[in-house]
Amino acid sequence: MSLRSGPILVVEDDPPIASGIVRGLKLAGFEVSLATDGRLALEAAEREKPVLVVLDLNLPEVDGFELLETWRTQLRVPVIVLTARQELEARLRSFGLGAVDYLAKPFWMEELVARIRARLHLMDEGPRRVLRWDDVSLDLDARVVSREGMGSLAFTRHELDVLVYLAERPGRALTREQIGNHALPANEERDERTVDSHIARIRKKLGPAGARIKTAWGIGYRFELPEGSA
Repeated sequence: MSLRSGPILVVEDDPPIASGIVRGLKLAGFEVSLATDGRLALEAAEREKPVLVVLDLNLPEVDGFELLETWRTQLRVPVIVLTARQELEARLRSFGLGAVDYLAKPFWMEELVARIRARLHLMDEGPRRVLRWDDVSLDLDARVVSREGMGSLAFTRHELDVLVYLAERPGRALTREQIGNHALPANEERDERTVDSHIARIRKKLGPAGARIKTAWGIGYRFELPEGSA
């Protein structure tokens, strides 16, 4: 179980379901807090500082979608939606508002416990290594490139390998040979023209942020992060 301290906040207005979830989570070894409507959930989240929220969508006072929208910027903890609503629209809206998982009722308590443990385990692995510059973020662990307002970008495996190799070595002038040997597989083309083609496509996909990949004349390429990037 997670070593993080703090309760799991269960937000559920149906008394039998709420008591069953609370009992099941406590038997699994979790500390649990319960809120039976949306307004109480807002208060409990601020007071209890939960490590994770299990959230019903159809709630009195403040519904689950409103809570997700509020917590996306204020709470910043994982929210697992647990609801009788099975339509695709509700699922997509929940994920769009920041939910990390979605489980439809009826459900198995064992599955809910397993999903909670999996999510807390991911949190315990520590923060991801993410590079940010201009309007781009590069998650080095998840190997995902995103741009503000555009979401994830479509990179081929080889393009991403080249970008990661450059981005992990900011300020260094790297030869085309180094880039090819370290970022491209041995059974593929590694010549200078192939590296140049990958660089050109990467720059195009990154938009203005692609200008951070500088040409080191007579050598190869250099990746320059702006000051203050992490």
